[in-house]
Amino acid sequence: MRVVAVCVAAVAGAAVVVGGVAPVAGAAPVGGADAGWSGYVPEADLAYHGAAAVASGQVEVRFTPRNHGPSAVPDATVRLRWSEALANRQELPAGCTRSGSRVVLCRVGALAADGVGEEIDLRVRLRGGPPEVLLEIDTVWSGGVLDRNRSNDRQRLLILDTGDTYYF
Repeated sequence: MRVVAVCVAAVAGAAVVVGGVAPVAGAAPVGGADAGWSGYVPEADLAYHGAAAVASGQVEVRFTPRNHGPSAVPDATVRLRWSEALANRQELPAGCTRSGSRVVLCRVGALAADGVGEEIDLRVRLRGGPPEVLLEIDTVWSGGVLDRNRSNDRQRLLILDTGDTYYF
């Protein structure tokens, strides 16, 4: 009887898992309440903050990706979508590629939990030199990590062709 009391007292303050897997910090349930631990995926909170300006049809966008955690992101891709078509010829930075007449995709790379990524600096020319353009930025891939707070990794910015800098 004394041995049983000692074993119970030793585990009273600790988490005990029998015949299963303990939850991972920063994991979120997927597939409903009955999914079990096998239905959990890592959770992170990606955000993009930076600035954009348009002058004579040339758009300059620079922003820094950030992961507010709690889990790391193994790799991510951000989409930049303009309301106006881009000129046919563009010189894009390494890690960025065209995906249609108005879309550019850029690799963000891995982001540690509560970490800051490399700044992305992108210059594109708009077709026809419109007086304004709407820029939408959002995450299209996050390496299988769930982001429940989509408000800070989705940005919409109206930029007038004045040379003024707009911050997001």
